[in-house]
Amino acid sequence: MELANIDWGSLGFGFMPTDYNVRCNYSNGKWGELEVHAEATMPMHISAAVLHYAQECFEGLKAFRGEDGKVRVFRIVENAKRMQSSCRGVCMPEFPIEKFEEAVLKVVRLNARFIPPYETGASLYIRPVLFGTTPLVGVKPASEYTFVVFVTPVGPYFKGGFQTTPFMLSRKYDRAAPLGTGNLKVGGNYAAGMRATVDSHDMGYSAVFYIDPKEKKYIDECGAANFFAIKGNSYITPKSDSILPSITNMSLRQIAEDLGMTVERRQIPIAELAEFDEAGACGTAAVISPIDKIVDVDENHTFQISKDGKPGKWCTKLYETLRGIQYGKVEDKHNWCTIVEF
Repeated sequence: MELANIDWGSLGFGFMPTDYNVRCNYSNGKWGELEVHAEATMPMHISAAVLHYAQECFEGLKAFRGEDGKVRVFRIVENAKRMQSSCRGVCMPEFPIEKFEEAVLKVVRLNARFIPPYETGASLYIRPVLFGTTPLVGVKPASEYTFVVFVTPVGPYFKGGFQTTPFMLSRKYDRAAPLGTGNLKVGGNYAAGMRATVDSHDMGYSAVFYIDPKEKKYIDECGAANFFAIKGNSYITPKSDSILPSITNMSLRQIAEDLGMTVERRQIPIAELAEFDEAGACGTAAVISPIDKIVDVDENHTFQISKDGKPGKWCTKLYETLRGIQYGKVEDKHNWCTIVEF
């Protein structure tokens, strides 16, 4: 199939119209059949549950065109499981894993001409979203829901791509409350962090890292990515019920073990930032964004992570290995990729 006429190398991370999306409706206690739609809009009642009580969740995953011409989707089942967890957390019916996988593969096939060519630095971002559509005024779960999955070609999430950038941390905002929804991929978490994100960008930082909401002593995550650090031969990442379980972080932990590193999931005190050799923000959108420095704006203190302003050896190795698996250049020994049959 002839590819869309797009300047693939200059793509940012944003929405670009594609040809089709796939939908599925829930009513009378069950999910219906998958439907293909060409329009990017849909009618919705002004009192829909999602608009008033934020009853929704979403996922993010990617498809990659490899050097061998094959198209691979990374870790579909893990995204399906995480969406089910989010559904349980906000009282929505779980979307079946098999139907999730079917919908993702269908939307990728239907929009094949938007899958970026190999080695352009771009990929096809896949966004499943599930939300309540029942008209409600009282606070209660909806009885009707819609699942939609659409795609859009994207470039790097952070403008610099794979290069070090500055981050900040502040005690002024909390991303999530203790025992709240911080471990779910729901829109309310991102809305809660919007003010902090805008402020960090205005101050010249890539993002803001949040401190644990209970004790204000430990690193949690930033709004769009998990945190990890390298100390010697150890890959260290926070353990907290307020953190979204990143599939990228999960994958990097396994890769780190495969490379002979020690993996630690534990609380990370703010002061320990001074002891790290490397650090990064990781997620589906960003993959890995190596950290140059983290500025504690409240204490007016800078933790300089990168010694030369460049990504460290372990961040680079982890990044290249993960990307290699996604593009079919490195053996997929854990069977993370699903090859799309056309």
